[in-house]
Amino acid sequence: MSSSAPPRPDLFSRIGTFWNRVSEGRDLDDLWSQFVDDARSSYGFYGKDVDWDEVNRLPAWMRPFRIGRQLFWAMMSKLSPARRVILLIALILLVSSGFKFEFPGHSTLEVDFQLFSALLFLLLLSLELADKITIKRDLEIAREIQAWLVPSTPPPVPNAEVAFYTRPQNSVAGDYYDAFYPTRDAATGGKLLLVMADVAGKSIPAALLMATLQASLHTIASEGLPLTQLATRLNQYACAHSLGGQRFTTAVLAEYDPATQILSYVNAGHNSPVVRRANSSTERLESGGLPLGITPEATFPSADLQLQSGDTLVLFTDGVVEAFNSSGEEYSDARWLSVIRGLPILNAQQTLNFLMNSVSDFVGATRQSDDITCLVLRCS
Repeated sequence: MSSSAPPRPDLFSRIGTFWNRVSEGRDLDDLWSQFVDDARSSYGFYGKDVDWDEVNRLPAWMRPFRIGRQLFWAMMSKLSPARRVILLIALILLVSSGFKFEFPGHSTLEVDFQLFSALLFLLLLSLELADKITIKRDLEIAREIQAWLVPSTPPPVPNAEVAFYTRPQNSVAGDYYDAFYPTRDAATGGKLLLVMADVAGKSIPAALLMATLQASLHTIASEGLPLTQLATRLNQYACAHSLGGQRFTTAVLAEYDPATQILSYVNAGHNSPVVRRANSSTERLESGGLPLGITPEATFPSADLQLQSGDTLVLFTDGVVEAFNSSGEEYSDARWLSVIRGLPILNAQQTLNFLMNSVSDFVGATRQSDDITCLVLRCS
């Protein structure tokens, strides 16, 4: 019995396989949306170096040329000196290609350096990609370490549930959430400490400060201090690492007693959390102090709130209400509050999903400029 070799894939099949590998199976609309977001993000990144006041003083017809020149120098400044030279040589070769020189005797010399220019551009791209991949690998390691610092699963709470979600703007985040029992556990009647914090800044610097904040909080909280003293001690530690107040942290620290359902809280300059009552009314936990890290003399008054069955506490960072769509429209605090008021009867995780779906539906595929983090406590 003879066996024949399997048929070789035809040209169209190979092209389809190649395209799926390049595009990762995304459709054209998704690819175009991703390109637009990348282009908008890059323009914003390089546009920070453009002197817009100078541009606006120019006649309208001159502005595009000045913007183009300043954007070019903004890109050049991000490269190392050696790579700037490579880029300039590639551009000169590209511009000088296509010239023809005629000599006596009908002889012609045509200059064409396009291939060499393309190779130099490819070399420059490969060098930049190598740097990006190295940094991305380091960021992924940092992200794994950061994931160890926050809870992966919510702790058990008698007659209540906790759920949390975070969406970093970059590989690592400056947002910090936590829910833990500092001295005892739920079985022995301990109070649950809820934390929502946002370190000023982005990426690695904010993530490093977030890590030190987490370590200091867990160390200080284990001493069983009252909430106001906990905030004071945490602020003193933050001031020692805030570069004179430049790296401050907004935070909400809350203690929930499952036995009495009383919530005690301190708000250090953070977005006011929302309590959604069972009758659909809402209350805000207003700010009661400066952000952590501004001044070591700051005080942090606490307040108490009686929660009841069916009430929902929502803690969040400013990345939620400042999320924006492709048109640049902000999600807004008013929209967020309206969605919370209209919450159906759900458990904590379903409530969190409902809230985050509202934000996701609004922003679509638009790349955000800040981390998005939310924590929900629901009394049952």
